[in-house]
Order: sequence, then structure tokens, then C-alpha cells
Amino acid sequence: MLFLRVYATTALLSEVAQGLEEHGSARHVVVAPGVRSGHALLTAELHPESADPALEFLVSSGVAEDDIALARLDEIAPVGSAHPATSLIWADVLGQARRNARPVALYLAFAIAAGAIAGFGVIEVNSILIVGAMAISPDMLPISAACVGLVSRRGRLVRRAVVTLVVGLGTSCVTAALIAVALDLTNLMPSGFVLNADALGGLTTVDASTVGVAFAAGVAGILALETRASSAVGVAISVTTIPAAAYLGVAAGVGEESKAWGALGVLSTNVAVLLLAGSLTLIVQRRWGRASTNSKTPFRAVS
Repeated sequence: MLFLRVYATTALLSEVAQGLEEHGSARHVVVAPGVRSGHALLTAELHPESADPALEFLVSSGVAEDDIALARLDEIAPVGSAHPATSLIWADVLGQARRNARPVALYLAFAIAAGAIAGFGVIEVNSILIVGAMAISPDMLPISAACVGLVSRRGRLVRRAVVTLVVGLGTSCVTAALIAVALDLTNLMPSGFVLNADALGGLTTVDASTVGVAFAAGVAGILALETRASSAVGVAISVTTIPAAAYLGVAAGVGEESKAWGALGVLSTNVAVLLLAGSLTLIVQRRWGRASTNSKTPFRAVS
């Protein structure tokens, strides 16, 4: 359930409140007078599938966007009476995408940490370290943002997200390369070290499993936007990115150019498939949500 709060003139809110009530997707609609003369505060509860139409209705009716607030409520209700929150709220998804498309310092710090851990995992052929790196890698953030930008046809958002993704993966790759170079120069490489792609799941060759795993990971990553399981499902995204990025860095650091190019091919293929799968999933979700919304009485802007 969602909690809606709107501040505007008393006359406008009276009309808006009536529209929300008539549509039937809002409940417990209340208009309370404000301290400022001629103004009031409207509160209501909304079902998730009604969130986007309700927001469009409010803006088209003349309510300023800055005066609208929408929050999630963790509802405790008798068994069978709770309304399942299964709809994708596009306003929420777009807001997340705009935030995730920015290469902030915390994002880069996680990319460095993931690159370092995965780099040691590649050098030591230690799958536990690589899984640990996947758990903290922030790749899902810009990938999901790019998918949202593609589906909503927002070129600027796509460009920012792709740049952020490239910067993050590049940072992880460079970190792994620097670790490999440092260990090589100080003779701290494991005894008899040989860069072994087969032991790490074949990170230099694109095959059917490469595409299949990346596609499934892309679907799971976008579904996580709806279920709020982003942190856990982020591992599914990173299984297709951080191992290949770290392997690319280590291969470049020890001078294995052919293996580095192979890892770059795997990484590029995975990213492309992730974007395709994520975008297709979003398209299906949006059409499903619109079909559900269109089956109800549409909102009409206040004249």
C-alpha cells in the first residue's frame, strides 16, 4: 500500500479529492485545512497499480510536483485481506534510475573493492573470493538504469548509465591489473602461476551458456526493482560482469593479450545481453501494468 500526501489550495484539493474517490483506487481520502489561509493537505492510501495514473492526474490538475509526496507503507492486515503489491510503479523506477546513473564516489569505492577481491580470486583460482566480489559489485545499478532509459526512450539517461557502467567496470579491471603487476614485480605471485580460464568457468570464450546466464540474470535484476531485492539479486548480475572484468585486468597485467581480448569479448557480450533482457522485462511489466490500469475507470483532470 502507498501513502499519498498533497499540499495545494483548498479549492483545488476539493476537486482532486473527489476525483480520487470517484476513481475508486484511493481510500481513506482526507483533506485537512493548513495553517496558511486558503490551503489544505490531502492524504490518501493508493494501491500500487494506481500510483502512476494518480500522479499524472494530480499534475494535470494543476498540483505542483514538489507538493506531491508518495511513500510505501508496510501494511499489517488479516490474512487474505492485504492487497498484493505486484505492480511496477514507473515513477519510482525512473527515480531510482536517475540516481543509479550517476558515478558517485561510493559506487567507485565498491567497484575498486570488487576488482581487488576478484583480482586475487583470479590469481589464486579461488571461486570463494570471486563470489565475494560479486556480492559487493555495484554493476546492477547502472545496468538497470540503462534499461529504464532504453524503454522510456530517454537518451540522456541511457548515456549517463552506460558511462557509469563503463567507468565502474573499467575501475574494477584496472584495480585487478594493478594488483597483478604489483605481485609480479615483487615476486609474490603464487608458485607456478598460470592464468587459467577453464578453472574459472571459461572467461575467454563466448558460448550458449554465456548468453543464457546473462539473459536470466538480466531478467532477475529488473524483477528485483519491483520486489526490493536489489542487494541480493545484484549477485546474479555480477556473475556475468565482475569475473570477466577481473580476468581481463589480470590478463592485461601479466601480458596475456590474447586472453585479455577473449575476456573483453565475454564481458561485452554479457553486458549487451543484460541490457536486452532487462529492457524486454521492463516492456512486459509496463504493458501488463497498463492493461491492469486501463481496466479501471480512468482519472480525469480537474477542469
